Amino acid sequence: MSRTTKIILGLLASAIAFGALAGGLFVTIRALELLFDPNAVDPANVVVCRDSAGCSIVHPILFGIIFVLIIITGFAYTTLLERKFIAWFQQRVGPNRVGPAGLMQPAADALKLIFKEDIIPDRADKFVYYLAPMLKTIPAIIVLAVVPLGPHILFPWFDGLIYSVPLGMADVNVGILWLLAITSLGTYGVTLAGWSSNNKYAMLGGLRASAQMISYELSLGLAMAVPVMIVGSMSIVDIVEAQKYVQDWFVFQNPLAAGILILTLFAEVSRAPFDLVEAEQELTAGFMTEYSGMKFAMFMMAEYIGMIAVAMIVSSLYFGGYHFVLVDQAPILGPLFLIGKIVLFLILFIWARATLPRIRYDRLMALGWKVLLPLSLLAVSWTAVSLVIGDSSNSPATYTIASGVFFVLTLAGGFYFLRERSEENTTQVDDLANDPAVTGERRGVAWTLLNILGGLVAVPFLLAEGLIKGLEGVEKAGKPASSETAIVPKETVGGD
Repeated sequence: MSRTTKIILGLLASAIAFGALAGGLFVTIRALELLFDPNAVDPANVVVCRDSAGCSIVHPILFGIIFVLIIITGFAYTTLLERKFIAWFQQRVGPNRVGPAGLMQPAADALKLIFKEDIIPDRADKFVYYLAPMLKTIPAIIVLAVVPLGPHILFPWFDGLIYSVPLGMADVNVGILWLLAITSLGTYGVTLAGWSSNNKYAMLGGLRASAQMISYELSLGLAMAVPVMIVGSMSIVDIVEAQKYVQDWFVFQNPLAAGILILTLFAEVSRAPFDLVEAEQELTAGFMTEYSGMKFAMFMMAEYIGMIAVAMIVSSLYFGGYHFVLVDQAPILGPLFLIGKIVLFLILFIWARATLPRIRYDRLMALGWKVLLPLSLLAVSWTAVSLVIGDSSNSPATYTIASGVFFVLTLAGGFYFLRERSEENTTQVDDLANDPAVTGERRGVAWTLLNILGGLVAVPFLLAEGLIKGLEGVEKAGKPASSETAIVPKETVGGD
């Protein structure tokens, strides 16, 4: 190849690279301009993504790849967030050795788990044993397919067109059913992990997960039904769009349902104080006792991704999703506001773990069946009656007043119930403090009866003891005297 040809090819390659760079830079600048000022373009020139065959294929693929990478990165740094905040709560330093301020600690943990020895129990069901971590991890990721991360944004493409792109995988009209169905699948991973490990502690952890899911799934479904009743749609996008302003957030319309949803999602992801499936003081490590290496890491990843997922679900259903202020003027603020709400909920999860002790398993079940389920039925009735009253009068103010009345009645009922329980406990403590059976004071009819009863019970034992001693005396008296004498050793002379 001659020198001139090489120069021409080099110039051509440089021109192509410069053109690609300039085109990419132009698209980036144009995209940033549209993100912060969507009114800068004529709506007639905007192509809706779902109306374009190419965009409807490319968008889910690119969005899915970017979203999974963001979620996995978020999982890694959620572990660091937890360690940092728990260290702060306990007045420690926390991770600070790997990277600046310890920011590379998640990478070090991942590297350690990759090279950790992978141990498999001898009599484990290997197919189910390998399948269980995936059954726990995959649902935690795909449950977010119906949750919007932000409003539609305008994005220029290399074909010169401007597309209106949704920041979500899918907008289905049964989004609530999708959430309920997929969140339930993760329990199969826990149960199968315990069963396939051929370990009694792991099996007990899996059984606990099943019982816990059944106990809290009912309250979870009823708490999710409240936004559906208010909006009249099961689409998560419609529910988020109905909460554009802070005063429209559903947490202010039914705070009882919002609190129930938060508690049940705590139990759904088995976070403290509902982490009975892996109670180390009872079950070693619970369902994942026999897991190590990257399979153990997948369970940990599922737990922290589940925390991010439930934070997004609570934010979308009751706290406005990506809405806060100025989102209509600058759509790029929507994902940032949603991330801020997620971080706040993650801090709440971490705070609860650092503060609350693990409760007893029977009380965990009692809380689900005897407390949360009746309260969730009350929350649904609260919204249903308020909506009927508001629709009958055709006035939003009437709905607000009815919700306020229910709120006051619920607070009054809760205060009365807790006060009655407190008085009962105080009376019980006072009775125990004055009970002679506890204090040992010798007075009262109870003390006299207790002594008489003790004397009556002692009579058969005294008779039996006397009879045994009498028989022993008769036995000794009937034996003849022995004529045998003991052999007395004699001293030898001379050491022989």
